[in-house]
Amino acid sequence: MFLRFAIPGAALLLAACQQEAPAELGGDAFLTSLEPYCGNAYLGRVVSDDPQDAGWASQAVIADFDYCTETAARIPLHVGEDHSRMWLLALGDDGRIALRHQHTHEDGSPDALTMYGGKSSDSSDATRQEFPADQRTKDLFDAEEIPVSKANVWAMEIHPGQDMFAYELKRPERFFRVEFDLSQPVEAPADPW
Repeated sequence: MFLRFAIPGAALLLAACQQEAPAELGGDAFLTSLEPYCGNAYLGRVVSDDPQDAGWASQAVIADFDYCTETAARIPLHVGEDHSRMWLLALGDDGRIALRHQHTHEDGSPDALTMYGGKSSDSSDATRQEFPADQRTKDLFDAEEIPVSKANVWAMEIHPGQDMFAYELKRPERFFRVEFDLSQPVEAPADPW
């Protein structure tokens, strides 16, 4: 008799734990934190010190929060006169955010190296989302002959109380981070196409 009640009870407890997991990942809270900044653009600065990032560090880096909902965000990234990058975020039913990097040519056509990224990992929370490269991305990096990038882990952080949004890339022997000042909106560059 005890087993007949214990097994369904354990199944309900397990189901409840599985339903709580997405909240722990903070995907919905992270996207909700972006919404107050939507419609504005913000100036960033490279805070990492890798010499290969000197080109970015010497130019205006602007994140344009042009579309935000409870389940998605689109953030074009402008580096000087280069308007070819965009971050795309989408919340899945599993509570994880998928990050895709969209790259285009000057005419708006897709670059060969585009739509790479991954889903937020278990170490993500409401203020920091980490995205290890997924298999689709690893296959793309192999095809584009950049296998070192298969170890990429991207991250985004939002700290409204500190007026800061950050984007980060790390892998062995590589670290890049840019932080955006959310306290001062700037004019968004016009789309080039």
